[in-house]
Order: sequence, then C-alpha cells, then structure tokens
Amino acid sequence: MKQFDYIRASANSDVTRTPDATIIAGGTNLLDLMKLEVMTPDKLVDISRLDLKQITPTRDGGLRIGALVTNSDLAADMTVREDYAALSSALLAGASGQLRNKATTGGNLLQRTRCYYFYDTDQPCNKREPGSGCGAMEGANRLHAILGVTDKCIASHPSDMAVAMQMLGAEIEIEGTDGASRTVPLSEFYLIPTDPAVETVLQSGELITAVTLPAPAEGNQTYRKVRDRASYAFAMASVAARIEVSEGKITQAAIACGGIGSMPWRDPAVEEALVGQEPSATLFSKAADILVADAAPKDGNAFKVPLARRTLIATLKELTGVQQ
Repeated sequence: MKQFDYIRASANSDVTRTPDATIIAGGTNLLDLMKLEVMTPDKLVDISRLDLKQITPTRDGGLRIGALVTNSDLAADMTVREDYAALSSALLAGASGQLRNKATTGGNLLQRTRCYYFYDTDQPCNKREPGSGCGAMEGANRLHAILGVTDKCIASHPSDMAVAMQMLGAEIEIEGTDGASRTVPLSEFYLIPTDPAVETVLQSGELITAVTLPAPAEGNQTYRKVRDRASYAFAMASVAARIEVSEGKITQAAIACGGIGSMPWRDPAVEEALVGQEPSATLFSKAADILVADAAPKDGNAFKVPLARRTLIATLKELTGVQQ
C-alpha cells in the first residue's frame, strides 16, 4: 500500500480545511481500494471521532441521521424499524453484521462501484482513469447497469441503503469549506456518468454531516432484493416501495430500484402510472414496462430487463395484496 499522511479530525473544520485529503470513516470500502491501489490518496483525514453519531427527530416529524451512525445502529433503531421499515430491511440485506458495525451512513452513500474493471488496475476504466475507456462495454458486464448509462460507463451503484433512502425522499446535509451548510435532495445527489470520475455533486472539501428523512408517510412499504446468493451479495435487482391504497385505488406511490441503475434509480413516471388506479396485475405490468422503457442492456446483463420487471411486479403485488 502506498504511504500516506494521516490526520485525525476533532472538528468538522479539520475536514473542510483539508480539501486535498480523502475522508475515511468506517473504511469498509476505501481500505480495500487502497490495498489494490485503485485509490492512492496522499492524505487521509479520519472523521470517526466527530460528533455525527446521533439519530434525532426533526421538528416536522421526520428523522435526522448523523453521517457516522453505523448501518447496524440505524437498522436497529426502533423508529426506523417502525416508521421506515424499508430502510431497516435494506440495511440488513446489504452486508454482514461485521461490516454493518463499521460502515457508516455517509460512507454507504459514497461507496464505489464493484465493477470488475474499476477494481483491476490493468484494465481500462474511465471512472478510475478518465479517457482510458470502459472495459465492461464489451467485456464481463453481468453486474452492470441498464439504466442511466452512457457510452463512457455502465457501472451500477452498489448501495442497498441508498435505494431505500431514495424511495423515502431523503435529503443530505453537506458542510462546505466556508463552514456553511447546504441541503441536497438525494434525488439530485448522484450524477449520470457523462464524466464517470465525478459521481456526486460533492465539491472538494465538503463533508456529509447528516441525512434527513421526511415524516413517515401512509401506506405499506418494503424492500425486495434479488441476488445470486442470500448471504450478502450485491443486488442484481432490488425494489424499495411504498404504496397506499384507499377506497380501492392507489393514492400514493414511491418506488426506487437498485442493481439496475448507475445510481439508486427513481422514475416518477412509474409512480404516476400507478396513482389513481385500481391495483391489478395488468396495471403493475404497465408500470414495469415504463421502468425498463429506456433500458440499454449489454449481452451479459440483458437478463436484468425481465428481472427488473418481475421484481417490481412482485413487490407491488405484495404491498397491495393482488394475487394474480
């Protein structure tokens, strides 16, 4: 591993005053990347001792989650389990207990893709080395995205937690180099890979301090994950959804998908197709068609188109009680 300078932050300003440093918290992803020399930072700033570990209610009935709240603590929080059940389920499906004990909320949002070519420094990767090409385009691309892709990158986003937060309408609190804070909806946080090396709207020196969830909404919610094995594999397709049915019609719908997009994928057109309609298998099939309408699969991941459709339909049936 390449040598680096280590800074232990005791205040947020220690981070924002060091814009050239790479942030480390739990290190569950970054340390692997450093060992493989995929990432070779000259300087690390350790934020694990900052006061960002609280889960607190907001004035409007929502929930504020500090950036250093571990995945284990967040999944076990009683308010999350009762009011944001899809989030708790997504966290539990995302990794083993050992990893959840170290992984943080902010780090989970910023974890890097598990694309084989990104991890192999002998292979071309526009995300790791801009302009070198994308080996996955014509190579091994079974894990890769079919939505939100470009001719420069087809890597999928690996997070389960972020999919549930996308469905829930989360917002991210960010502290800048001047000490001022800004709030960015999660729906605007990730970027389509027109420049694969730039994955989010975070600027140099900025620090995620918290994630805020809105007040709990009515309806049933769940997280469904399809993967190669039950023991902590990344999603081939996943769906976080909340559906409210009143007087025989869907009155609210919120849906986000994982495993199929370059970011946690939420398409408002899918939700709009459901609201105001009577739940039925035919309706859910129509919504699934909308979800994959712009899919751009490769030979190795073309199976994700029917898989995404089936996963969405099964999730909607589960939430509404439709049998056929």
